[in-house]
Amino acid sequence: MRLKKMIRCCAVCSISVFLLTGCFHHEGSGQANVSPAQSPTPKPVETGAVVSPTSGEALLQGMTLEEKIGQMIFAGIDDDTLNSHTQELIVNYHVGGIILYKTNIKTSNQLVGLVNDLKRTNKGNKLSLWIGADEEGGKVTRLPDEITKTPTNKEIGKTNNKEFAYGIGRLLGKELNAYGLNVDFAPVLDINSNPKNPVIGDRSYGSNATIVNAMGIQTMKGLQSQRVLSVVKHFPGHGDTGVDSHIGLPIVQNDLARLRRIELVPFAEAIQQQADAVMVAHILLPKVDGQNPASMSSVIMTDLLRKEMGFKGLIMTDDLTMGAIAKNYDLGEAAVKSVRAGTNVILVGHEFEKVVTVIEALKKAVQTKQVSMQMINQSVGQIMSLKQKYQINDKVIQTPDTKQINNDAHQLLNTYIRK
Repeated sequence: MRLKKMIRCCAVCSISVFLLTGCFHHEGSGQANVSPAQSPTPKPVETGAVVSPTSGEALLQGMTLEEKIGQMIFAGIDDDTLNSHTQELIVNYHVGGIILYKTNIKTSNQLVGLVNDLKRTNKGNKLSLWIGADEEGGKVTRLPDEITKTPTNKEIGKTNNKEFAYGIGRLLGKELNAYGLNVDFAPVLDINSNPKNPVIGDRSYGSNATIVNAMGIQTMKGLQSQRVLSVVKHFPGHGDTGVDSHIGLPIVQNDLARLRRIELVPFAEAIQQQADAVMVAHILLPKVDGQNPASMSSVIMTDLLRKEMGFKGLIMTDDLTMGAIAKNYDLGEAAVKSVRAGTNVILVGHEFEKVVTVIEALKKAVQTKQVSMQMINQSVGQIMSLKQKYQINDKVIQTPDTKQINNDAHQLLNTYIRK
């Protein structure tokens, strides 16, 4: 049975409706004692004007090609302070998102200063700025060292407790929000089916699809409850690889029947439960598409994810500067091929020059009609809609109360794993 028949249609409006209606109405209490099932949708957690128009359609029509392409880029930056390259990416190239790594984050005061500088720099752009990080918990954490760390997903999976998983997602969302971040590249929905996997390991909730499914979806909902965009990853499943895609291109000999039975199960559930964004992995599946890695494959992104599984949200690549792509493809050509295959957002995690290379390649591809303006407009419309839905704004923030944040973390951990 095909997955489209296994999952019900997502309650996500079409892009034309998004552009005509502007911001969504949000529900959900966001209180500590709310059960996972009661709060699956984003809820505002701060006040402040949303830097977005009431008419997304009018704004889209008024944007230049450079502004539109910029919105399709999530860029890494080089420093822990605002430097000239970062300013140029935001002011001149209009990048729509910034991803922060551990090298960009030192202390609470430093992070708040950097985030506020990014927001101030973006004031001249038409859309507010995504600012995100890989805050998965466990060893993959970016927040300042003074913040209490959450357990690995493997530890969470061992509890098999949905309320705990939701609480973790909610906690991570509160922490990110406190520092002005609005995107989390998490949770990991990969099933750790290969014990020799060098990159997933305890980042996965386990080898049991049912547990990965339950824990991952609740973590996603917890993040959403704090108005943090959850980007579930790594589609169509990175758990059965024997190569780290940061270093080389993994080749996985699983066919569609196997994927539908195991790896795709958590992603199908995420779509059913209103996932807004999916990150696609740099893995080659010869029995599905023998020519292109998933992040450049229309068979995987358009035919499988969009058409068969019914996903209506945002498709994003993993970092194109990773070895899987950098060692095998020209960066600009890879970005163009990825957009042609169905990607809405390209992640370029490192080096200013590489971000510029991708932007210029996409611009040239539109000018030479390799990429249609219809594809660009569709992607930017989806980005615009999500920025409206999550009420993303460029309002500056104050340094958070780390003592209270840590108290919340200790209370959650003491309740579920430190009994």
